[in-house]
Amino acid sequence: MTNMLLADWNTAFDLAPFDAISDADFAPAFDTALAQARTEVMAIAENSAPPSFANTIEALEASGKGLDRVLSVFYTLAGADSNPKRQELQREFAPKLAAYSSELYGKKALFSRIESLWAARDTLDLTPEEARLLMLTHRGFRRSGAALTGDEEARMRQIMARLAELGTAFTQNLLADEAGWHMELSEADLEGLPDFLVDAARLAGREKGLEQPVITLSRSLIVPFLQFSPRRDLRKKAYESWVSRGAMGGETDNREVATEILRLRAERAALLGYESFAAYKLETEMAKTPEAVRDLLMAVWEPAKAQVKRDAARLTEMMQADGINGELEPWDWRYYAEKRRQAEHDLEEAALKPYLSLEGMIAAAFGCANRLFGLEFRALDVALYHPDCRAWEVTRNGSHVAVFIGDYFARGSKRSGAWCSAMRGQAKRPAVQGPVVINVCNFAKGDPALLSYDDARTLFHEFGHALHQMLSDVNYESISGTSVARDFVELPSQLYEHWLEVPEVLERYATHVTTGEAMPRELLEKLLKAANFDQGFQTVEYVASALVDLAFHEGEAPADIMTKQLEILDNLGMPRAITMRHASPHFAHVFSGDGYSSGYYSYMWSEVMDADAFASFEEAGGAFDVERAKALESHILSRGGSEDAETLYLKFRGRMPGVAALLKGRGLAA
Repeated sequence: MTNMLLADWNTAFDLAPFDAISDADFAPAFDTALAQARTEVMAIAENSAPPSFANTIEALEASGKGLDRVLSVFYTLAGADSNPKRQELQREFAPKLAAYSSELYGKKALFSRIESLWAARDTLDLTPEEARLLMLTHRGFRRSGAALTGDEEARMRQIMARLAELGTAFTQNLLADEAGWHMELSEADLEGLPDFLVDAARLAGREKGLEQPVITLSRSLIVPFLQFSPRRDLRKKAYESWVSRGAMGGETDNREVATEILRLRAERAALLGYESFAAYKLETEMAKTPEAVRDLLMAVWEPAKAQVKRDAARLTEMMQADGINGELEPWDWRYYAEKRRQAEHDLEEAALKPYLSLEGMIAAAFGCANRLFGLEFRALDVALYHPDCRAWEVTRNGSHVAVFIGDYFARGSKRSGAWCSAMRGQAKRPAVQGPVVINVCNFAKGDPALLSYDDARTLFHEFGHALHQMLSDVNYESISGTSVARDFVELPSQLYEHWLEVPEVLERYATHVTTGEAMPRELLEKLLKAANFDQGFQTVEYVASALVDLAFHEGEAPADIMTKQLEILDNLGMPRAITMRHASPHFAHVFSGDGYSSGYYSYMWSEVMDADAFASFEEAGGAFDVERAKALESHILSRGGSEDAETLYLKFRGRMPGVAALLKGRGLAA
């Protein structure tokens, strides 16, 4: 029987034929594709011809495409629709991929070819993009230990293999904790909950085969429960389970896993000659140094903490007015903040949600992309990996641009959070290929599906990442789309969130799910006025996580992550009624892989730019200014990593921004 992962895909837009792929196909396809990738790399390394850009750098770019194709399908499923077999395969593939990576970067003959090209780079007559690719390739090999020899080289291989295993274990432990916990609610427990939450809880119960409604650890369920449930005992129970993910004891406990990851990262950095893992990781980012990151975070921390102190006093008064004495607790904050929002802004989430349907917000995201960039979206009838998924062809002036896939609903087989990935990135060489881009979210399913304003912002955020992928226009896939510095990658996504706040966008797309009527002007104005509500809380929980991440990766690795986490937060004066957005045992950004390690700050670094970037639209002709949109596409969205991030931003804006725009945007300016 044909293994479709290894066959030609005679499908629309060369999409993966998900309906013809089974879990049994992955292991043999992986082994075959991995062997082929090794053969291709060996041929480059052992080429008897003198090294050239074409036979070395471009050849590397063209190698491993079969392996990339197998893994793009597999990891899409492993993240968004996991099962025991796929988890087993993840554990099997991780050390093999780490070994292959170590083998690739350890090929001395290959590194010698790259080194000779780097030394002669000024004589090679390269285009700017080719010169950039050569630099990135040389830097990548150096930072991966290509210059190591002997025992140090062998130890680096061991470290990378073990880190791959640990990252997979961390992810799977977290998924198990999230999928394994739920809280059943009686009819009496539903008192005070808005209809949309009751409906979502009933649906979640049915999906678990239960007759009772349930609250799960899905953010789209547990956050509104903490906002609206008057039952303090149930809020406490739900909250403590939510923040205990990855630290519930037993086989899925992540505390020792994370501790070992930090120890191995520190050793890895030392082998490469860096004083800390943070110094190693930040070398390639816009921030460059841990000191620059800390300066930014602390510039925001103190104003945010001052705001939290004022807010906590007000919420404590409200709690005590309800007859509850004692301190404001973390499971109280969202409940009393929601009551305060209703009192001060006369804005109830239950009244807002019917105007924020999933369909309406998808249409809004598409509509803004049409006005800004001329993109059009046509629904496709194609086989996808789950019935919840939907696909669209993206065109401009009748020409194909990309395929966009949306997977919006929470389910037990999907890891938490929201993300954007490309099953295939844009490229022109060695062959022309259009991107296939996926947005994955975890919204509560409903009939119809209704979003919170935070959910709608998430949808716009991830679609901003998708635009970065879809509008890419470079030659090489490895520098296309979101292949940029980590603290630059969030700029397009966070910038796109601003269009959700444009009044004319809400007036057109925030229509009542039943009547079709536009959101009343009064409600719209209340929504926009409340946009900065509770920003002290949101900023403190985020910045605390970013500072803990940074401290973990500076200097010697901690002997115990929980002790170190507590020490860092105590030194910061962390408000007692707020916890980190991501406590260490479930801090997947940092411990599921290297992606955001020492880099969780990057959302705020990018926010400094996104506030300034959107201001440039407002200073010009408004949110849909044609020339600003062209500049955004020309200098940022289309360029991927083909130039240094700071250079791209300077071309777009003409200057680098300061922190003032961010503080103003969050309502934290003095």
